[in-house]
Amino acid sequence: QVQLVESGGGLVQAGGSLTLSCVASGRTFADYAMGWFRQVPGKEREFVATISWTGTYYRDSVKGRFAISRNNDKNTLYLQMNSLKPEDTALYYCAVDSRKYYSGRLDASDVGFWGQGTQVTVSS
Repeated sequence: QVQLVESGGGLVQAGGSLTLSCVASGRTFADYAMGWFRQVPGKEREFVATISWTGTYYRDSVKGRFAISRNNDKNTLYLQMNSLKPEDTALYYCAVDSRKYYSGRLDASDVGFWGQGTQVTVSS
């Protein structure tokens, strides 16, 4: 059974940093794009970052502040978040592409597996 378990969320002041982790179990995802999404109540889940065969992709509002990375030996995905802003407050989800060897940005409609989410709250 596939499981994605996020951790690392919490409450931080504006300008601070957090590192999210996502540990995948049940199978190996080295050949799949992985990514982070976020959602606030009343809004749709939105793309944050993807790491795939062709590189990394970020939504414009986090470019230069967030960095996505992965350790395939540990089946773990990371999101380093710096210079956090109150508008980054959301429930952050780890995601794995449903397609093997996909190149490019991961869209929510193409996600095969989701984590349960970890809350990030940035105070002003």
